[in-house]
Order: sequence, then C-alpha cells, then structure tokens
Amino acid sequence: MGTVRVTAAQAVVLYLGKQYSVSDGERRRLVPGMLGIFGHGNVAGMGQALDEYSGELTYYQGRNEQSMVHLAVGYAKASRRKSTLAVTASIGPGSTNMVTGAALATINRLPVLLFPSDTYATRRQGVVLQQLEDPAAADVTVNDTFRPVSRFFDRITRPEQLLTALPAAMRVLTSPAETGAVVISLPQDVQSMAYDFPEEFFAEKDWLIRRRSPHPDEVAEVARLLAAAKRPLVIAGGGIHYSEATAELEALAEEFGLPVVETFGGKGAVQAREWWQVGGLGLEGNPASNTLAAEADLIVHIGTRLTDFATGSQSLFAGPEVRFASINVTEQDAVKQGAAAIVADAKLALRALAEAARDAGVEPRADWAERARTLGAEWAPRRAGALAGTSSSPMTQGQLIGVLQEEARSGDTVVAAAGGPPGDLLKVWDATDGRGCHLEFGFSCMGYELPASIGVRLAQPDGEVVTFIGDGTFLMQPTELATAVQEGLKITVVISENHGFQVIRRLQMTASGNDFGNEFRRRDGHPGALTGGYVDLDLAAIARGLGAAAFTAATPEEVRTALHKAREHTGPAVIVVETAPQENLPPGGVWWDVAPAEVSRDPAVQEKRREYESAKTAQRWYA
Repeated sequence: MGTVRVTAAQAVVLYLGKQYSVSDGERRRLVPGMLGIFGHGNVAGMGQALDEYSGELTYYQGRNEQSMVHLAVGYAKASRRKSTLAVTASIGPGSTNMVTGAALATINRLPVLLFPSDTYATRRQGVVLQQLEDPAAADVTVNDTFRPVSRFFDRITRPEQLLTALPAAMRVLTSPAETGAVVISLPQDVQSMAYDFPEEFFAEKDWLIRRRSPHPDEVAEVARLLAAAKRPLVIAGGGIHYSEATAELEALAEEFGLPVVETFGGKGAVQAREWWQVGGLGLEGNPASNTLAAEADLIVHIGTRLTDFATGSQSLFAGPEVRFASINVTEQDAVKQGAAAIVADAKLALRALAEAARDAGVEPRADWAERARTLGAEWAPRRAGALAGTSSSPMTQGQLIGVLQEEARSGDTVVAAAGGPPGDLLKVWDATDGRGCHLEFGFSCMGYELPASIGVRLAQPDGEVVTFIGDGTFLMQPTELATAVQEGLKITVVISENHGFQVIRRLQMTASGNDFGNEFRRRDGHPGALTGGYVDLDLAAIARGLGAAAFTAATPEEVRTALHKAREHTGPAVIVVETAPQENLPPGGVWWDVAPAEVSRDPAVQEKRREYESAKTAQRWYA
C-alpha cells in the first residue's frame, strides 16, 4: 500500500473532499465546504491546507464563529441531514464561540462538523496565549466545554489519530439516530505535523444513511391502540422532514381520519390542505390544535422530542385515560410519555402502520373528524383577522406576517428562530403547497436566523429565502450579511422592529406583572430604570453599511412593494418594518411552567405566584 506524506490539516481537507452520503440511491458530497475565521491557532495549519487544496473543499469566510456554525446547521437542515458543512476556528475565544452552535446542532439532532483549534500538544512552548491552566488537570483545555454538547468528541495529539477519528466522525454525521455536533479538537502544532498516510485513506468513500426497519410486534401494538382509540391525534415533528415521510403521513391521516398537529420542527410536515391538517401545537400553537390535544385519548407522536412548549409543561394532554404511541428513529425520544414505541425510520414505519391498521380494522371516527372540522372553522376567522390587522399605524406583527403569507410562493422558505417570530409562524403560517417554514426552537437560539438563511440558500438555489427576525435578534449578529454579499447569495431579511424583546416582555408580564429591561428605552434619569423613550436605531443603515440593499416600509402596500423589489434583487436585501410593540396574536390557551418568585414584597408578584400554584396542578406524569 502506497502512502502520502501530508500534514494533519492537509489530511483533513483531502479526506473530507472524498466523503459522500448515499440516501435512497442519491449520492452527494457529505461535507462540500468549510467555513472559517483564521487566527494564530489555525492559520498555518487548516488555513494553509485549505489554500493548497482549495479544489477539494470550498472555503467560506465567516464573520462570527457562532454564526458560522448556525450557517452550517441551516445548510444541514435544509439538506435533510444528507449533507453538512465543516467549521474551523482559532484557539481560545474563536473556538469557544462555537459551543452555542454545537449545542443547537446536538439538541436538534442536526449534523455539523467542527474543528476548534487547541493549545500545543508538545507543551515545550510553555504557557501559550489563550491557554487555560488547571492546577488539578493539566490536560484540560477550554475545548473540553464541547464535550457535553457533542455527539462525538476527540482531541488529536498525533496526526495518525485521524485515521480512526475522521471515519468515526463520518459515521456519527450520517447516523439518523446519533447525529449532532461532531467535534475534533486540533492542537495548533499538530495541525502542521506531517505523517505518511495510506493512499487508500483518501479514496472516495460512501456512507449509507440507513433507514431502520420497524419491528412487526411494535407496529402491531400501535395499530391495536389505534383500533381501540375514539379520539386519536398525530403530532408530527421534524423527523417527518428528515425521513421525507410527508406522503406516508398524509396517506395515513386521510385513510384513517387522523387529525395531525405540528411541532416547531414539524411545521410543514403536512403539505395537503385538508381538514385533518390542523396546524401548530403547544404554547405557541393555535387553539384548535391544542383543544384536540387536550381531548384526545391517543397521542401518536412522530419524529419529535416533545419538549415543554409542545406539551404545555405536561399540562396539555388529558387525564389518566390518555395513551401514547410513537415513531422515532431515536429510542430515547420514542419512549417519551411512556409511549408504545416503534423505533424505526418514519417513512418505513408509517407504511407498515397503515397496513397493520387495515388489518386491525381501524376506521375513521366521524364524530372526531367533525370535532376537528368545527374547531378548525372556529379558528379560521380569528387567524384571518389577526393577519389582516387594522388600518392603524404602526402595523402589527401579525399583519406583517399576513403580507408575507400573501406574497409567499411554492418553493419559498421562511426562516425564524428565537423570540416572537417562530411562535407566530407556528401559529398562523400556512406551510402547505410547498411554502417552506424553517423554524429553530429546540435551543431557542437568538442569532440563528440570518446565518442559517445563508445555509438554506446554499442548499436550496431556487425560490426565495426569507429571514423573519425581530430587531433584538438582528442586532445581536447582523454581520453575516457581509458573507451573503461576498458570496453573492440572495436572501431577504424582514425585520419586525418593535423596539425590544417583546416576547420576553410578554412572558415577564405573565410571570411578575411588571415590565423591566426588555424594551429598548433610554434611561430617564432614574438610576435603576430604562423607562424613557425608545432608542432611535437605523437598522436599514446598518444593512446598507454591510453591503445589502435595504428598504423601509410602514404600510402593507409598502411591504409588498419592498418584497417585490427584494425578489428582483440578485443579492441580500433587508426590509425594516416598524411594528406595534405589545401587540400579540391570539393566545393558544396553553400554560407554560415559568415560576414567579415564591417570595416577594410586590402584591402583583404575590398574585402571579398564587395563579401559578393553581395552574400547575394540571401537570401530570406519563411513564
């Protein structure tokens, strides 16, 4: 066997350039590019390798390490976990800036490959810049902070360790049950060390993304529960998207009359506009979905982690009579709520369940279908009214969403993450007929939306990619607009400027009855209060300064005009729309366990605590 003498960093680049994923016969590059910001920790290693072997791996220049990870995650999500991007960062803060993105990827079961640089492995340099000195553990570095948020972590102290580390990383990236953040920590000196790698190591390699088949006994048990249920309800999560099981889910719902509600990750899992497509579930869901969930006697959750937003902190579902069943490729998620679990790929499991349900004599329940239709009909005019808004100025955020909805076409994707926008979109956005809705709420990470939209654009060349973002989040990390300009990528960023973190203000009022520190107000002279007028910010000027086209709009007609101009523009465009603060969409009627202070001198807080103690009696254990 021949060998190739290259550095560790060069080996990483050459290896990644030859890795492919294969899913249902479709073969594509597993890691087609790497994002990076260079510093002393990686410029002579990974930087040199990416330069010398630029034909093997496309390099993208980012502006913020956390944002680069979000961009890669957005790309992976839009690629349905069949492809991802790698990220390199320098020693110290460059690397630790990526920890938040790693946590987001792991929590949301999305593959991303990170190469944080690390301090010298040889140690002869003495204490080096940005080195952590732990008196009790000399081998600990700041990169150990990645361990709890990684699905796979390795620190390379010799170049030849890549022979086992890189294949292990590829296995995790392509495992539907195990995927998440994969972190390979690379000491600065090791990156530049050479080794005689086997030629075979750099040959093309296919990684099969396996579909786990369902066990017949598990399928039969869920079919039996469906046959016995009078009010069954399906909760669709993101696993429907990753398994590409929309057609199978729709067929099951249609044949057996099963209402379907969606989580944040599952938004758009049903593309057909039918009576059984009820919409978003949970704290930010719509009243129709939540009422059905509260009345159902069987909950079938598919491809979801069932977080507290979806379950109303375990207060949403009915009493002891409710049963749970599930389909999930990850056993940890499948058995939640004590479910009768089918641990398998969603597409294969849904096909098997449909067949087993026929054999079990499952039939649609006319009264349950009528209940779903009635609730849907009651919600429809309330939704329409919230989206239509009023003629008053400024527009409400709901009214802005209504215009975005009217202008959305098949093939377009709207992206939102933390704050008010994802909750509002879950509640009212019509994601049927190909109008994509990319929501990140598993880690509720402010700053995800804009870089993730660039990742979505890289994965989806066609259709509009619209970032729907609040002013508070935009101000955290607007800088990746420069990356979009540099790459000539077409995204449209719509900023709802409502002068602060209004969704947290709403929660604050619920939890304490007082407003403090969430709106962007000037200090009015009192040392402890920010209660003056709103701070004047020119967000459009920020966007223009970063190279994007920018528009301001104050009326629905102006928003439409700006959206048309943005659609025609070839690069990134930003539309700033002032929206009414403290104006919210109709509530979903679901409780969330955020405990007010148990002790306070404030009568308002005391009252909120009494309300909380009463409400939490609805919480239940399911096991």
